[in-house]
Amino acid sequence: MEMVPGKILLETGEFFFGQVPADQKEPCFGEVVFSTGMVGYVESLTDPSYSGQILAFTYPLIGNYGVSDPLSWESKKIHARGVVMSELAAQYSNHGAQQSLAAWLKEQGIPYITGVDTRALTTRLRTQGVIPGAIVAGDAQPEKFEDFSARALVEEVSIKEPITYGAGDKEIIVVDCGIKENILRCLLQYPVRIKRVPHDYDYSAEKYDGVFISNGPGDPQHCKATIDVLKKVLAKKKPVFGICLGTQLLALAVGAKTYKLPFGHRSHNQPCMALDNQKCYLTSQNHSYAVDEKTLPADWEVSFRNLNDQSVEGIAHKKLPFFAVQFHPEAAPGPCDTQWLFQKFYESL
Repeated sequence: MEMVPGKILLETGEFFFGQVPADQKEPCFGEVVFSTGMVGYVESLTDPSYSGQILAFTYPLIGNYGVSDPLSWESKKIHARGVVMSELAAQYSNHGAQQSLAAWLKEQGIPYITGVDTRALTTRLRTQGVIPGAIVAGDAQPEKFEDFSARALVEEVSIKEPITYGAGDKEIIVVDCGIKENILRCLLQYPVRIKRVPHDYDYSAEKYDGVFISNGPGDPQHCKATIDVLKKVLAKKKPVFGICLGTQLLALAVGAKTYKLPFGHRSHNQPCMALDNQKCYLTSQNHSYAVDEKTLPADWEVSFRNLNDQSVEGIAHKKLPFFAVQFHPEAAPGPCDTQWLFQKFYESL
């Protein structure tokens, strides 16, 4: 593929040179974030939580094992708006690969830039915090940068109509705010029936044994309809389990507050401690927002804490079967150390 000079521009004025495909004419806008994962680029790019973001991979070589069958993806398409890499592998090798990363990005219509000093870019983001930016060809200079933080991104990635899965003696409502497919795979390991519903669907009057609230993109405060339904559900005191955005929505539903992290947590080796037994787990993470523990009601507690920055990684009600974690126990990609949380949820039904 023919490559031409390009840049990743930040709204603050900095830019980093690289190369873009010659046919990539239009600028790509998004919030520039970074992930330190060594593997898992297919799962990360298809994670709906990356909607509205330009994803910079800090690992120096991306694409060396190609792109696998769509059945292993985390959704049906790439959700990241653009990709930044230090080096895009010219060749790939993997028994399950069906195409190269470059061919996949082109097929999906996703702009990218390679040859970038991703260490310098990451250092800037860690100092400044995540910044709106653009991938451009040549000397193009956008007049303004699009602010995706103001968009209700969950509305763009949630399903539009309910879908049912599985068979069993327990019924779970899964609130889709941009759910990863591996969460559904983990839940379906148990004898349960799942009704996957849109983010703004009112299921509070339906029959169910438990509720799961999924991950998703953007500011949780945009999800007003989801929060309003969740408030009604909590009054019924049935089990509720949330992951990532689900943690933030659960916190907002009980009157707590959330805040935006400077540059978020996006990696596969974040150490988190379970405060009830002081055990430490390696976790996979992808989030921009966190719960302000000082605003949690008295009958709620912090259940997990991030050992890098001490931020809240889990909350739980002190008596009722309500709990949520900020990290991803389903992994995909990353360690599976905390998949026991799905067992905990099933046993609570």
